[in-house]
Amino acid sequence: MKKVIFYSYSKCSTCRKASKWLDQNHINYEFIDIVKQPPSEKILELALIQFSSDIKKIFNTRGKSFKSIDFDIFDLTKEKIIKLLSNDGKLIKRPFLIINESKLLLGFKESEYNAIFN
Repeated sequence: MKKVIFYSYSKCSTCRKASKWLDQNHINYEFIDIVKQPPSEKILELALIQFSSDIKKIFNTRGKSFKSIDFDIFDLTKEKIIKLLSNDGKLIKRPFLIINESKLLLGFKESEYNAIFN
């Protein structure tokens, strides 16, 4: 049985699609509001490692928070990126799933969910 932590934002349609998929496939998960409680610095560091080839994947590039920053994220150190994301959950790509405390899924692609959970 996989332990799944599901960071989501209630106003996000993609998050709603993902939670519906999880529910329909009888996947138990812990729900956490990403805006009220962003992932820990430890989890964000794991995300930076997993997505080191393209750190932009960790960011919600379509959101207002991202569009309002006036600097290049590629100029930031790993520590500054973690601090930035941990202070504003709306900057983080969502939904943000943590599986067994080691594997991350960002966004919702049904094919990726099927590959991990079925």
